[in-house]
Amino acid sequence: MRISPIGFIMALTFSALASSLQADAQPAGKIRRIGFLTLNAPPESSADSAARVAAFRQGLREFGWLEGQNIAIEYRWAAGRSDRLSALAEELVRLQVDLIVVGGNPVVKAAKQATTTIPIVMTLAADVVETGLVASLAQPGGNITGRSDSAIELDGKLLELLKETLPQVTRVAIPWDSSDPYSVRRFTAAQDAARALGLTLQSLAMQHPDELERVLEAAVQERADALVVWGVMYNPFGPRIAVFAATHRVPVFSGNAAAVEQHFGLLAYNVNLIDTHRSVASYVDRILKGAQPSDLPIERPQHIDLVINLKTAEALGITIPPTILFQATRVIR
Repeated sequence: MRISPIGFIMALTFSALASSLQADAQPAGKIRRIGFLTLNAPPESSADSAARVAAFRQGLREFGWLEGQNIAIEYRWAAGRSDRLSALAEELVRLQVDLIVVGGNPVVKAAKQATTTIPIVMTLAADVVETGLVASLAQPGGNITGRSDSAIELDGKLLELLKETLPQVTRVAIPWDSSDPYSVRRFTAAQDAARALGLTLQSLAMQHPDELERVLEAAVQERADALVVWGVMYNPFGPRIAVFAATHRVPVFSGNAAAVEQHFGLLAYNVNLIDTHRSVASYVDRILKGAQPSDLPIERPQHIDLVINLKTAEALGITIPPTILFQATRVIR
């Protein structure tokens, strides 16, 4: 088939344009190194972690960053051990990574203490201005940027949903890390929100993963009607909490959709963490191309999920009110 002169010129033009775009998307030269630090369990033992990593990689691919070609990712998993975060952050700093991706306030704090020069990108952290992690959302200053929400507001809404779903409930237990200063503030705010709803909040304070079963048994002994599990607690401890909840037939309301999608949770309300891990790649892309984190405003997440598991509801003999079902973004049947 003969190609006309005009067609030949157009083909050359499109080829040159494609090459230009590819060169811009995948900068030539050395492989850039990304640190990925999280409190969560590694993907081989956590489907939630595997989904987050897959979303992050997908986001990077959309900007032309491919593992083994122009980037290498150094993963560090604390597996629920907050006392390991500082050492893991310092390890990434010694490796001289180009930036560090983190999620959750304890992880951001550990990375911030480890370096003031390497850019830090948050997949999600809570109330970062109020906790002193950054100067402001519009002009974060320093070396930290990314995404931030208000966990305290989301916790209050989750308790409202719990009370509307189970109006007869009066006592709710929350496992939480009492060694984390932000969690202390968060639990205090949750107590205020619970009190306004006529709920008594039982503290299941813990500082080490080995304490989980002990504090959960305390919830049974003190006859807690339901369990609220924050997202930061669910990822490293999800399977263990699921076994407890199923054994004792305790309804679980969580800040992590994985509690409902993969385990025995009844209802989850929180930011879509898969979406934040995918979309935060835009920060990584801009920083690797020369932008300064201090110049990149911190964004609020756009997608809030309400996920309900009707299989769990049936197993527990619970009827979900139509007003709650109507608000759901996903219903598992």
